[in-house]
Amino acid sequence: MAYTKQRFSYKEENPRYEFTFPVEKMNIEGDVILIDKPYRCTSFDVVGQLRRQLRQYTQLKKIKVGHAGTLDPLATGLLIICIGSYTKKIDQYQSGDKEYTGTFRVGATTPSYDLEKDIDQEYPYEHITEEKAKEAAASFVGTFEQTPPLFSAIKIEGRRAYELAREGVELEIKSKQVEIKEFEITRFDLPDIDFRVVCSKGTYIRSLARDYGEALQSGAHLTALRRTRIGDFSVENAISILPNV
Repeated sequence: MAYTKQRFSYKEENPRYEFTFPVEKMNIEGDVILIDKPYRCTSFDVVGQLRRQLRQYTQLKKIKVGHAGTLDPLATGLLIICIGSYTKKIDQYQSGDKEYTGTFRVGATTPSYDLEKDIDQEYPYEHITEEKAKEAAASFVGTFEQTPPLFSAIKIEGRRAYELAREGVELEIKSKQVEIKEFEITRFDLPDIDFRVVCSKGTYIRSLARDYGEALQSGAHLTALRRTRIGDFSVENAISILPNV
């Protein structure tokens, strides 16, 4: 099967969306805000815009705002925002287990393991059955060493890996131990396989897509991802923000 190349250009196809937050309901002394991050915006943009709007509303020059766990631009879902004294709880919040839902597309890979980059190689996938897909998913449950993507927010000598990767710099990223607690196949419709994963802090679902494709003796990349839970926080209780376009 021939795939249509898909490209995601941060400069040309990722406009700087503007959001409006209910800042009048937030406690600048200390608060935790749950945001349902939209598609194609960065976690940094959400935090930066919220900080700016809080400053405008309160007329204060300095307000502490941070997030408990980066969410990729092409992912949607739960983003925990901490304000004021609650920024001290960021490490506590982001250490919780994460739950994600999404879609792997088998039969093709990309350098970024998702839709940010073009497909670089295609593989047969007709041999994959639903039973094999579920068996492969079960094989990842447990603790193992995972290598993060080159296009990730990991810092290398003070710079983000994705910045260096986009400049064509050759990188070597060390693997780290992660844990998959649940890996459920929720829909099987080749070449797409939907999933639900519960995992430890630091697990990259894009890397899981790469490894899952290899386990199926094919290739795979991530075409959709949504974070639904961090610890006891659920996206069901999050504020939905829509871009002002």
